[in-house]
Amino acid sequence: MHLIALDIDGTLTASGSLEVPAETVAAVGVVREAGHHVVLASGRSLAGVMPIARALGITDGWAIASNGAVIARLDARPDGYDLDAGTDVKILDVRAVITAALNARLPGLQIAVEEIGIGYYVDAVFPTGLLRGQQMVLPVHELQSLASPRIVLRAPGVHALINPLRAVGLTATPADVDWVDVTGPNLSKASALETVRRRLGVPAERTVAVGDSVNDIEALTWAARGVAMGDAPDHVRAAADEVTGTLHEHGAATVLRSMAAAR
Repeated sequence: MHLIALDIDGTLTASGSLEVPAETVAAVGVVREAGHHVVLASGRSLAGVMPIARALGITDGWAIASNGAVIARLDARPDGYDLDAGTDVKILDVRAVITAALNARLPGLQIAVEEIGIGYYVDAVFPTGLLRGQQMVLPVHELQSLASPRIVLRAPGVHALINPLRAVGLTATPADVDWVDVTGPNLSKASALETVRRRLGVPAERTVAVGDSVNDIEALTWAARGVAMGDAPDHVRAAADEVTGTLHEHGAATVLRSMAAAR
């Protein structure tokens, strides 16, 4: 029995999409039927992860959202998860993040503070398709008083905030040229996957991770078998043990099929 961790955007779906190819859905079903644990591990919020879990037919087990800041126990209730049964949520210092962002005086800065399973509180509405779930507009001073596992900072030049945020112990992860995700100290998909691995009792040597982005690097190095997608950037592929096909070549399904007979 293995733990197979799957990134979503760029691995199972096109970025931001809710559609999963039939080949991938079938491959997930085969490995789950064989007794393996399939764990979605995404930078998306839980509101963005759950439609993919449903598309894959995953109604039990664990899912990781918000770059490892949220570990959710999946079940058959209407929203698909239980936030009380072993769920692990790491809350960050929202005020410190927003203060640092405002002090940088970046033109066009937008701030989104995640509300688990619902959406985001924002200082201004983000363009359609960039955030999953509801967008609820609040003044910045009200955003600073919220509790949240993750903050999105979006602006041209926002990568200038990465090192200052890391210097004060926060986890700052670039997700696009104008986008940075901020979570609490020492968090990653790998840290959350290690928590899930221990809960499931899966040996470390029976772990697999598939991904394509910067926020997958820790997971690829954590896993006994780290697999980068064929269209991943060079530095992501360099962190992996092997490279599979591209998204359009159904590379994730290829990896899953290779695990079908594993014990």
